[in-house]
Amino acid sequence: MYARPSKILIIDDDVELVTLLVDYFTLEGFEATPAHSGTEGLQALENKEFDLIILDVMMPGISGVETLQRIREKWRTPVLMLTARGDPVDRILGLELGADDYVPKPCSPRELVARIRAILRRVAGNENNRGPVQVGKLQIDLAQRRAHYDGKQIPLTGTELSLLEMLARSAGQPVPKAEIYPRILGRPMGRYDRAIDVHISAIRHKLAQEGVEGIAIESVRGVGYQLVRLD
Repeated sequence: MYARPSKILIIDDDVELVTLLVDYFTLEGFEATPAHSGTEGLQALENKEFDLIILDVMMPGISGVETLQRIREKWRTPVLMLTARGDPVDRILGLELGADDYVPKPCSPRELVARIRAILRRVAGNENNRGPVQVGKLQIDLAQRRAHYDGKQIPLTGTELSLLEMLARSAGQPVPKAEIYPRILGRPMGRYDRAIDVHISAIRHKLAQEGVEGIAIESVRGVGYQLVRLD
């Protein structure tokens, strides 16, 4: 039995670029659906299930940022944002709102495919084919794509869940950023890259919101992060 092709939704007002990407992704074995506005993209999500969304930040009408906000209100589908090169504000804002990663424009279709495959591998659990991990009352189960604290589910995105699981597997020990980036985002850490820092901030916020106690994510200066028990 053959695996079904991964379904990719491309939301970008650049018709020429979207047409190029649809053709390229199809050749690479994906099923690509174009949407030329935020409104069109949200409608597509209502009508069909996708494995990953490519979303441009700069769009007329509903911006990419607002589109991302609306997506995260209803869906946990991985989102790869296309941002203007040299504009860290859009990148950080997108990550804070729940994007999984970003790619600066202009970018090559080949680079996009590499990023897409890295995210889909992580979501499928091909690199984390292990049982649940538990630290105190916190349990993380990648197979079920869920994290629970004292029986209550914590609403994490796929990237946040995988990152928390990686730290939990090494609880009490620092995990270098140089190891986190390839495992979680499928790419090396770039200069002045804050993607993982923003994801860590989001995880901390959600853990606090859900009343998680006795567990903290500590920054290890010059190294990375570690999950520690406080009790």
